[in-house]
Amino acid sequence: MDQDWEDRMAALWDRIDDYAETEEGGARFRADVDALVAELPEGSPLGLFEQACAWDSTGRSDKAVPLYRKALDNGLADVSSHKTRRTKIQLASSLRNIGRAEEGVALLTPELVAPSDELDDPVRACLALCLSSLGRDREALALALGALAPHLPRYQRSMANYARLLVEPGEHPGA
Repeated sequence: MDQDWEDRMAALWDRIDDYAETEEGGARFRADVDALVAELPEGSPLGLFEQACAWDSTGRSDKAVPLYRKALDNGLADVSSHKTRRTKIQLASSLRNIGRAEEGVALLTPELVAPSDELDDPVRACLALCLSSLGRDREALALALGALAPHLPRYQRSMANYARLLVEPGEHPGA
């Protein structure tokens, strides 16, 4: 897609907080997203992605899930690897929100070994939420601590070891 369209879509997302957090405000925001998406070819994976995000961001995970899946099925990976990874994160979150956390775990687990980028921590955070929803709190905490550890001003090694030991008990991590 051209940069002008991307810029206009980004500007719309920058203004999402200007819409009332009501069903009416959400409907207006989704209509504005739909108007921009209408400029794209029918079935555009970028358009489907943006529509899914709009439903998701206005509290309708149930409506977002099929659109995220369709964006992936329609070749989003051929258009944007970054948005593909975002789609997987957001789809997993939406699946968790509608009671299908196991599907979210299955979707995000392979992302733990995907090429590293700025979405590594969001992958781990969302996967931790999915795991927690399934009662797998030790694994969830291990992921969250592991993601947090590199950002700490001190104790990075200890926290990373504690995170590892939550799923591999038996050793003392040291200081």
